[in-house]
Amino acid sequence: MKLLVTGGAGFIGANFILYWFRKYPQDKIVNLDCLTYAGNLANLEKVKNNSNYSFIKGNICDRKTVDKVMKGIDIVVHFAAESHVDKSILEPTIFVKTNVLGTQVLLDSAFKNKVKHFHHVSTDEVFGSLKLDSQDKFTEKSPYQPNSPYAASKASSDMLVRAFYKTYGLKVTVTNTSNNYGPYQFPEKLISLAITNILEGKKVPLYGNGLQVRDWLYVIDHCRAIDLVLKKGKPGEYYLIGGLTEGISNIEVVKKILKKLNQDENLIEFVKDRPGHDIRYTIDWSKAKQELGYQPEYNFDTYLEKTVNWYKENKSWWKKIKSGEYQNYYNKWYKKNLGMK
Repeated sequence: MKLLVTGGAGFIGANFILYWFRKYPQDKIVNLDCLTYAGNLANLEKVKNNSNYSFIKGNICDRKTVDKVMKGIDIVVHFAAESHVDKSILEPTIFVKTNVLGTQVLLDSAFKNKVKHFHHVSTDEVFGSLKLDSQDKFTEKSPYQPNSPYAASKASSDMLVRAFYKTYGLKVTVTNTSNNYGPYQFPEKLISLAITNILEGKKVPLYGNGLQVRDWLYVIDHCRAIDLVLKKGKPGEYYLIGGLTEGISNIEVVKKILKKLNQDENLIEFVKDRPGHDIRYTIDWSKAKQELGYQPEYNFDTYLEKTVNWYKENKSWWKKIKSGEYQNYYNKWYKKNLGMK
């Protein structure tokens, strides 16, 4: 089996490649990644000399490159995306270009090259926001109501994937997942940013009152879910993939991290809330359980600690990242755009 993994140098993509080779060492993987700020080949040191692994630097919007790498591919697992909501508010154009046009280029090439299965990785943010005091959960039947340019671009790409199934008969599946956490996550998302800031003795910026609720999914559970979809998923179907958290707020998450690192809560620094900030995500993953046998294995507290320990043990990895372009962005967003309280 030969897989094309787009965005394989990023957080989830790299973890997926490492997972796949551990489980299916006989398969071949081509990693197509343009190495934006969040792409890091250091994430794949363990497989760089594997004869079944190859890396191609290229943009998914480049039709010539995509057509070249798509030849002979059996399965596409499409992770490549601009994914940070804050950045989408600052620069929405690049999100539309990469997430919408890039997905269309991949789909077109996959169809022309008779790819057997195209799997698209998406987000629960396409469904918008749930009320904080409700018991509602997102399901596969929830209407799309994206509230940020990022979410809108992912919603658009989801619809393109559906269209290629309905119009051209391309075998596709889609997973909409909750917030991922784990090793190799670029330190701009809540958990990775909080851990690394605390380890540096810096404040942890927290939007508004910090009561926003997220469903947290350990990245290896996500990889296992995609594996199940590729083996058992029905063509044209969407599957929601969630974790084992229930109603935990962002401020609770940060407090847990502070406790694990033996630090005081005075490191929390509240900042002005971002525009269009979704208040609550909660996923009903019963369809994935019933049809695929999906069940998260990883308890949040246990694997949050495992994640904290990974960042403690891999300081050289993230310290190289938290400089240069990222530091410029961090200062621009949290200080200039929103103003620190």
